[in-house]
Amino acid sequence: MPDFAEPLQRLVDEFRRLPGIGQKSAQRLAFHVLRGAREDAERLSHALLDVKDKLGLCAICNNISDGEECTYCRNPNRDRTSICVVEEPHNILPVETTRAFDGLYHVLHGAISPLRGIGPEQLKIKGLIARLSGGEVQEVIVATNPTVEGEATASYLARLLKPLGVKVSRIAMGIPVGSDLEFADEVTMSKSLENRREL
Repeated sequence: MPDFAEPLQRLVDEFRRLPGIGQKSAQRLAFHVLRGAREDAERLSHALLDVKDKLGLCAICNNISDGEECTYCRNPNRDRTSICVVEEPHNILPVETTRAFDGLYHVLHGAISPLRGIGPEQLKIKGLIARLSGGEVQEVIVATNPTVEGEATASYLARLLKPLGVKVSRIAMGIPVGSDLEFADEVTMSKSLENRREL
């Protein structure tokens, strides 16, 4: 490993701690910051600190927010009869980009994973149940990831929420658009057959 001046090496080491950033990428980023103007580095450092100092969780849905409520919860034009449940805040963006859902969200901040010691009590489920008690919500769409943990979480939520009188649905899973059947594994193919619809 090359020897850099201590401040530069510290910056490389910090970049390497980021997910998906290896040694070479960390070095490229560090040298980019070094070559750039001081104002660029200041903007970057202020943006990093603002993320830590000025953001929190929405009091209603647990999404990342710069206020008491996130942009979705405080938007009066959102459909308040449906809630889409996701594992993490970054899972909202793929749903939003479809422009097919105009309801509200609820972020669990994880998924049930007994192997990692994460049970339902570690997730933000109590707030979801409290939101359903008002009677306004008619459907909960469970959009957890298509993993073992996501499926376990979806099953748990379905058993928990159905007795409360709301419709509980799960996002469909299967062969992605533009893909080829020959590349589908058996689980994906099985889910595709389960989630088929009439033409």
